[in-house]
Amino acid sequence: MPTISRWTRTASATATIGTVVAVALAAVPYFAARAETALIDLFLFVALAGLWNLLAGFAGLTSFGQQAYLGVGAYALHLYASAGVDPAWGVLLAAVTAALVSLPVSLLVLRLTAGYFAVATWVVAEVLRMLATVSPRVGGNTGVSLPGAGRHPLVLWHAITYWWALGLMIASVIGIGLLMRSRFGLDARAVHAEPLAAAAAGVAVGRVRRVAYLLAALGTGAVGAVLFCHHLYVQPSSIFGPQYSVYMLFMVLIGGIGTIEGPILGALLFFALQQTLAGYGAAYLVVLGAVAMLVTLFAPRGIWGAVSSRWDVSLLPLGYRITAS
Repeated sequence: MPTISRWTRTASATATIGTVVAVALAAVPYFAARAETALIDLFLFVALAGLWNLLAGFAGLTSFGQQAYLGVGAYALHLYASAGVDPAWGVLLAAVTAALVSLPVSLLVLRLTAGYFAVATWVVAEVLRMLATVSPRVGGNTGVSLPGAGRHPLVLWHAITYWWALGLMIASVIGIGLLMRSRFGLDARAVHAEPLAAAAAGVAVGRVRRVAYLLAALGTGAVGAVLFCHHLYVQPSSIFGPQYSVYMLFMVLIGGIGTIEGPILGALLFFALQQTLAGYGAAYLVVLGAVAMLVTLFAPRGIWGAVSSRWDVSLLPLGYRITAS
């Protein structure tokens, strides 16, 4: 008789190893503080890739403007810190602010689909960038430093930022995984596959897309605030820069869109390439482009998609598995 399951021994081993690795990473500030800076970048890359995959890979919303909420999160943190809020805790308020800003935006952009939606999200990001550029309260085009960070010793501040980045990475992986294993995940994948059929089956397509958009904005706003904590300075042309959307697109498509493992793998590959080739100037971008083209040609579902289909392996399964008993 066939057996239906949603979990495997491989998934149990993955969860166990992941827990051990997370505990070890949490202790890095105590024994390997020099690695904090690079690891913060890696953790934020994983979080951004997972959040963009939530939109494009699961809800079918290809956004070219998620940097809008990076900027909102960063500048919201500046405003809260200027008002006296400890920036170490202001990250939470900045994330909520990004989600609140995304609500009225979603009422406009979610009326569009496909390429129109993608372009609209980029326009929103550009509008917010221009608003920050002409606003003297947030430093205008020259940017601003983070108030209140100096109330913590520098070593402790670096550790706090590191733990925030690690927490965001873990929350994005676990949170999106649990979300996609829920009823909402089934609805989102149905909407992604065929919105009209999903609507005919009773799925609230608009609600699913709006929830995904708001959650992605919430997480991206938190990442923007932590980026501000990391660099202690923010400027409209950098935090609202389209390069962040390019990074997210690259990581998800290279790793494997529509999976939990793919964005993690893509972020690791992107981080490795960045660390290895960043000193070569334009050659770095050429190599990234070449890698993207090769993977698109020979592994359209991404590296993890090719691996999972070839060997029928899933480290973090989302659907049901039928096996013969």
